[in-house]
Amino acid sequence: MSERSDPDCPVRLLAAVGTDKHPFDRLVDWLRDWHAEVPAEVVLTVQHGYTPVAGLPDAVPFLGHAELQAAMARADLVVCHGGPATILEARRHGHLPIVVPRDPTRGEHVDDHQQLFARRLGAAGLVALCESRRDLLDTLAAGLTDRSRFTVTMDAEAADGQRAAVRRVGVIVEELVAVAEQRRHRPRWWPWRGLGPNERPHR
Repeated sequence: MSERSDPDCPVRLLAAVGTDKHPFDRLVDWLRDWHAEVPAEVVLTVQHGYTPVAGLPDAVPFLGHAELQAAMARADLVVCHGGPATILEARRHGHLPIVVPRDPTRGEHVDDHQQLFARRLGAAGLVALCESRRDLLDTLAAGLTDRSRFTVTMDAEAADGQRAAVRRVGVIVEELVAVAEQRRHRPRWWPWRGLGPNERPHR
């Protein structure tokens, strides 16, 4: 039996919030509170990006590509945001990722593409979707009880096809977000700018 699947070893959980500049306090706070209840059972590493952290000893702001691959290879469970690339990498390393998508209404992202994407994958059984604290706590409890419920096995051909599909979705999403950002920051132009206060042209 490998060390990763040995039930006598502490569970190693990797949480990754990605590199988006919006803070993801909600997920970090949920994990901090949860970890305080099970410190002896779980070795928790949180990649927190621009989100402030306190009380999480193994928190790191960013992981390079090679570091992220190594961390996912060592992990028993992976919790992540709804970014296509992170989800893909987690599955490539044999994980059924536990996904908490960023919510734009909470200031966690510019739009709802993570929610829409994660819900599609959740409905297809490709991720364990958690959109509330209760969802996450229940899912983590299930993972501590039986880690095998959050592992996946894929043949090389299926993995290659899924990687290509998720990359395409990721590129499309990033392009849409970039366009939305440009529109949001584009100065509005009015034809009467530069005229006097009573000189607006007649239509």
